[in-house]
Amino acid sequence: MAKLCDDCWNRLANEMAEVDGATAAPRPDPDPDDVSWIESPICPRCGALIRVYPTNYDRWVSLATVELPAKDVPEAFRWRLTPLPTRSRIATDTVVVQVRGVDPLPSEPVVPAHRMMCVPDRDGP
Repeated sequence: MAKLCDDCWNRLANEMAEVDGATAAPRPDPDPDDVSWIESPICPRCGALIRVYPTNYDRWVSLATVELPAKDVPEAFRWRLTPLPTRSRIATDTVVVQVRGVDPLPSEPVVPAHRMMCVPDRDGP
């Protein structure tokens, strides 16, 4: 397996993110002393609720809040939530992986990228 220097890895990861549409800003780390409710992120273009997850290559992507059958989601917008392995039986964090290589069954649920479902608000930017 090839090992990349930090500059080469960042360049490669940025190129993959551009192709995959994984250009969302990371979620802010909550202050441990702040007990206020953390609101779900909202798309600035259409106002819909979104889910922001890290990818398996350290970039972030905005996803829709619903799962759809793979037959209803174009191949370029299919993502799958994958729990990170831990020593515990309880998943502690999740990354998203672009569905590639082996096509899912038509009825298999996938999470679409939000940019597939985003319809800009007429009154917005």
